[in-house]
Amino acid sequence: MSKNNLNATLEKYDAIVIGTGVSGGWAAKELCENGLKTLVLERGRMVKHIEDYPTMHKDPWDFEFKGHTTVEAKKTQLKQSRTGYTTNEASRHWFVNDLKHPYNETKRFDWMRGYHVGGRSIMWGRQSYRLSDLDFEANKKDGHGVDWPIRYKDIAPWYDYIESYIGVSGEKLGLAQLPDGVFEPPMELNCVEHHLKEQISEYYSDRLLTIGRVAHITGDKSREGRSNCQFRNRCIRGCPFGGYFSSNSSTLPAAERTGNMTLRPHSIVHEIIYDDSTKKATGVKVIDAETKENLVFNANIIFCCASAIASASILMQSKSERFPNGLGNDSGELGHNIMDHHLGAGASGRFDGFEDKYYKGRRPNGIYIPRFRNLGDKKTEKKEFIRGYGYQGGAGRYGISEHVAELAYGAEYKEKILEPGQWRMGLGGFGECLPNHDNKMTLDYEKLDEWGLPTVTFDAEWKENELKMREDMIQQAKEMLEKAGFKDIQTFDNRSAPGIGIHEMGTARMGRDPKTSVLNNNNQVHTVPNVYVTDGACMTSSGCQNPSLTYMALTARAANHAVKQFKKMKDA
Repeated sequence: MSKNNLNATLEKYDAIVIGTGVSGGWAAKELCENGLKTLVLERGRMVKHIEDYPTMHKDPWDFEFKGHTTVEAKKTQLKQSRTGYTTNEASRHWFVNDLKHPYNETKRFDWMRGYHVGGRSIMWGRQSYRLSDLDFEANKKDGHGVDWPIRYKDIAPWYDYIESYIGVSGEKLGLAQLPDGVFEPPMELNCVEHHLKEQISEYYSDRLLTIGRVAHITGDKSREGRSNCQFRNRCIRGCPFGGYFSSNSSTLPAAERTGNMTLRPHSIVHEIIYDDSTKKATGVKVIDAETKENLVFNANIIFCCASAIASASILMQSKSERFPNGLGNDSGELGHNIMDHHLGAGASGRFDGFEDKYYKGRRPNGIYIPRFRNLGDKKTEKKEFIRGYGYQGGAGRYGISEHVAELAYGAEYKEKILEPGQWRMGLGGFGECLPNHDNKMTLDYEKLDEWGLPTVTFDAEWKENELKMREDMIQQAKEMLEKAGFKDIQTFDNRSAPGIGIHEMGTARMGRDPKTSVLNNNNQVHTVPNVYVTDGACMTSSGCQNPSLTYMALTARAANHAVKQFKKMKDA
């Protein structure tokens, strides 16, 4: 796009999409494929599939510092490096500079961000699970938060649609609490994982172990521009094969093929413009990240897909006489009810046996034990906490010294040091966080960023229910490993802050009543119906499942609704 006359109001589009992550990519694809001229705005730099993945083919010895981040480099990502996510030379370039993009903490919050085309769809963990009516009905049944305005039947066809397109490898289980989907062939468990699966089935009637459901192509269905997973496990670097789903390899190219997409990076959206006469939004205000110039783009439909915190921030900055506290914020819930998944609690153990077994490749996936607590019956009820958790983890042979340089200490030592180590198995809980009005973000207009915009302040923490749940996560992981014959079992409880799950959500929740929620059942702002919010901000509860598949399904569903509304308006 030309950058001439940047201060002028530019051409009007049918739709504007803010953000290019999993939600933004899907909004772009659906709107463009349905014929809408769509402007897609990304605050960060351009990233082109394959050519802009600088470390995709590097081996450990190719890195200057053997994969470690230097002390000087770590200073630019001090908050993010607390988590360990940005300490690797192979992927730290995807994560923002904390000094350039500051935020504030009343209570610690680990906000992991990637400002570039594709967003966190490049770096995500790819675990893809459906929510069920156990999740959609939970708030209504136990009184926490507000009732979801949808049920599983409303979103099930869209889960089918998303899974069929992106490719999700997994195994059908027939569990009500974890609905089956449209799956590629499942990845294989290794021998120790298979052993634990058998032992769990023998000792428990209420739980099972399966391979993770992960957004990787493993079957023979062709997808334009993408090929099967190569089991390199370098996904976070960007996959040149397109084996896993990302906006860059999948939805954005699909949108571009239509000829209806205009993609503009370096475009920081900071306000949605509201017209009091029409009671609709007319466009967005943008700051060019490089030139600092102000722009206005107009459109009939706006999709806010910038991520839960960023989308809420944009809505909060969108003030007018009608909405003095932020666009659509009649309820006062905008910015509140921050949720994430709490993790880092569980157990690991050594297994003596299978010394003659190993595994092939680097499987980019682990095991999954679906939720087995509080499923709506007396048998699974736990009185100490409500809702539930699942487990993720895996087994491997640790200690093989393929990277050890000191191999000149004698034949016997060389033989010993090259042998694979003992088998170890780890189980880490992944728990639900309750919606709570007190867990919130605010904007600080005294502390501005370099573009003159307010910075975010976090005030959120794990509450009593999450802490009680962690005790059970640890105890049950230990018990399952013990019953399966594991030795040297060690429990862990890495008490981290919200943000660590990188599943922040809930800041502009869906609901039935405009007095207690921001969005309706179609992800529209209750009082500004041409503005849709379909990223994590829209979530009314968190479930214990990884949420990205739900974001994508809600986005495709909302885009379908928006297209129908747009065509009705055109035909009127």
